[in-house]
Amino acid sequence: MNPSLYLSSQRPAPPLPKTVKIGNTLVGDGQPCFFVAEIGINHNGNPRITEFLIDAAAQARCNAVKFQKRTPDLCVPESQKSKLKETEWGEMTYIEYRRKIELTKLDYQRIDAQCAARGIMWFASCWDIPSVEFISQFDVPCFKVASATLTDDDSLRAVRGAGKPILLSTGMSTLEQIDHAIEVLGDHDLILLHSVSSYPAYYNELNLRVMQTLRDRYSLPVGYSGHETGIASSTAAAALGAAVIERHITKDRSLWGSDQAASLEPSGLRLLMRDIRLVEQSMGTAEKRVLARELPMIEKLRMKK
Repeated sequence: MNPSLYLSSQRPAPPLPKTVKIGNTLVGDGQPCFFVAEIGINHNGNPRITEFLIDAAAQARCNAVKFQKRTPDLCVPESQKSKLKETEWGEMTYIEYRRKIELTKLDYQRIDAQCAARGIMWFASCWDIPSVEFISQFDVPCFKVASATLTDDDSLRAVRGAGKPILLSTGMSTLEQIDHAIEVLGDHDLILLHSVSSYPAYYNELNLRVMQTLRDRYSLPVGYSGHETGIASSTAAAALGAAVIERHITKDRSLWGSDQAASLEPSGLRLLMRDIRLVEQSMGTAEKRVLARELPMIEKLRMKK
């Protein structure tokens, strides 16, 4: 028997690509980076800002926009509810502020219609069980689990019960806590997002190499949810193979709100999308070869012996 044939037959088959289908888009190994423009709460309860940001994300050719949905009376800790907060509407309790910035059902109906018209997906991170039920009525293509709710088993089960793919952010969490969350969720149709939950995050905190740690530990698609200023680290995350990149977006970083400073304005969003797609084109394959466009340079520059 030819020894080389014997050795070849013993080689393990290459691992199957790890992909998750979000809507009609495959996300994961070998696929373009899936970009999520997080509007979150940067609308400040104003539907006109929401409309502006959806248009900005569609113009930048993002894959999806994301919102945050809460039932404030359930998900705001009791110790925080009565605390006073300075807001753009004046001083109010924290629970009053949280109620004020929640979008209505009519707002979400308009979001759903606008996104359909602009050809961009939308979904939400749901911070409590009624919010999961509320967002489910719109047949969104996936759900997000925010870092803050990674340890809430009841919320995790509700999100899994919605029957859609899940993006799980892992900020402010230990590996053991992530282990447990995956035990609760199961690993079917699951994408992990490395994240640092400081606003804005410092560059020396980002530790993008954790993406590879998560890939090695869980054998799942891994992406990056960034809260830093600027675009350099998100471009680097794309070069490191992030399956998903999520960044907050805003109409104006000087607007009032806790997430505005860690967000990208439309011009920054367009630049980041451009750079990510250029990085993807640049990565190529591991094959070293002489390109057809190099042949004239060989004739022109190499000494012939």
